Amino acid sequence: MKTTLMMSAALAVTAGFAMADGVVRMGTEGAYPPYNYIDDNGEVAGFERELGDELCARAELTCEWVTNDWDSIIPNLVSGNYDVIIAGMSITAERDEVIDFTQDYYPPTASAYVAASADADWAAGTISAQTATIQAAYIAESGASLLEFATADETVAAVQNGEADAVFADYDYLAPVVEASGGALQFVGDSVPLGGGVGMGIRESDSELKDKFNAAITAMKEDGTLNALLVKWFGEEAPQY
Repeated sequence: MKTTLMMSAALAVTAGFAMADGVVRMGTEGAYPPYNYIDDNGEVAGFERELGDELCARAELTCEWVTNDWDSIIPNLVSGNYDVIIAGMSITAERDEVIDFTQDYYPPTASAYVAASADADWAAGTISAQTATIQAAYIAESGASLLEFATADETVAAVQNGEADAVFADYDYLAPVVEASGGALQFVGDSVPLGGGVGMGIRESDSELKDKFNAAITAMKEDGTLNALLVKWFGEEAPQY
């Protein structure tokens, strides 16, 4: 993954945000509820859709939403297919070598294990995780066997069909999945704090765009509207600013 990202960085010089027209292409996965998903009308929805639209309004920019598979979301930002990643992406040192990040709009939170039974071997068994995530990197170094999938849905399905002993992902993604399972799935093991919070990914050449979004995020933190969105989409127990 690191090789792919570093090769893509070379393209950054040729891709830049056209600030003059005020249109920002917002790149998201559309498959990671409640952060982002596709609704019944085929539109991007979720916490990040509502947040992104509000940030664009405050920055006096026009948002256009684009979906992209997770495993190529950074290379396609760098190559200019969109201007921003807003897709539940944790801020990490490795990613920061290739792209830039705004300040976080979701505080650092826990990752967790979910299994079909309480005695599942979450520590050393076969653990499913989404490709190119901080969770996959963690499992790869944990001593457990990593089973990677392109989408988050597939990681959960691997537990349900017996391919994996447990899935390891963001707690906030897994909580509604566990609730909707009617007891078929449950949290197991210990939660693990990973990453430096969730931020917007931006090309390193687009410092003006980064500054605009940072100012908008700061304003939403200061007036309480960001906390209100966090509670709306993730519940009263969500971490807040």
